[in-house]
Amino acid sequence: MLEKKAYGKVNLSLDIVGRREDGYHLVRMVMQSLDIYDVLEFEKLDSPEIIVLLQDSATEGDSSKQTESEDTADNLGRVPLDENNLIYKAARLLFERYIWKRDKNAGVRITLTKNIPIAAGMAGGSSDAAATFRGINELFELCLFDKDLMEMGVTLGADIPYCIMGGTALSEGIGEELTRLPDLPECVFLVAKPKVSVSTAEAYGGFDSLVETVDPKTGKKARIIHPDVDGQVDALYAGNLKGVTDRFLNVLEYVTAEKHAVIGELEKIMLDFGALNAMMSGSGPTVFGIFENESQAEAAKKEIEAREGADQLFVVRALS
Repeated sequence: MLEKKAYGKVNLSLDIVGRREDGYHLVRMVMQSLDIYDVLEFEKLDSPEIIVLLQDSATEGDSSKQTESEDTADNLGRVPLDENNLIYKAARLLFERYIWKRDKNAGVRITLTKNIPIAAGMAGGSSDAAATFRGINELFELCLFDKDLMEMGVTLGADIPYCIMGGTALSEGIGEELTRLPDLPECVFLVAKPKVSVSTAEAYGGFDSLVETVDPKTGKKARIIHPDVDGQVDALYAGNLKGVTDRFLNVLEYVTAEKHAVIGELEKIMLDFGALNAMMSGSGPTVFGIFENESQAEAAKKEIEAREGADQLFVVRALS
């Protein structure tokens, strides 16, 4: 039995700078992993199977609650357990490329305990896949380097290479061009997942439609303010927390916040309780704020709980 943690992330900035002919968007963004994590347990099997089980964190340790059925997956937010799951895809890629060539009867059972919000802009699925690459590499002693895992990971999802790297990083290209950055200065995060879910594809598609919209009165396209990613990177190198938070901007928020007013409401609560700044992560709808001390973050959390503004709330730290 081997256990791996899969950490969630937020975007400290997110810009879309173009689009490739194959439809992939080109991005520039600063990513930060947080101490919110799923847990994956890996067990070797003596038959050539890849089995993915989902275990509700509320019933952790009770094997009777483990299931491969779609019903429980739906109850936890529609996590697919078949070949559509990134965990399964990552495992199968490693088995086909390395493991079954030396042992045709090898297999694995992977049990997932889900804590990262689903369809929330925190790369939960990509992080689970990254942990799968790491876990199977270790369990079957494949001796692959992170670079090897990252090259395979990007074929399954653009966020997977970052999730293998973790920490604070500049992400470019489609997400696979990574530059490690200095750690974020000491601070506290409040993360709030409202009671809505967002499709990443719909968010990016909505952005494409937005930038192509022409004002019939002026004949000009919609004006999009882009984040100062370079300035945010400079602030990280200078250890200037306020310089980082002053440059919060996520261009996908133009799309998602327009559809879900709760995003702006959560940001306002966090700012009212002392957050240096607050912003939506990824394609949303998760909102996070950065605070200088934990008491402010906890006070904001209590206010959001009282208003029933989110179904998942976390007060956490950044990971290096």
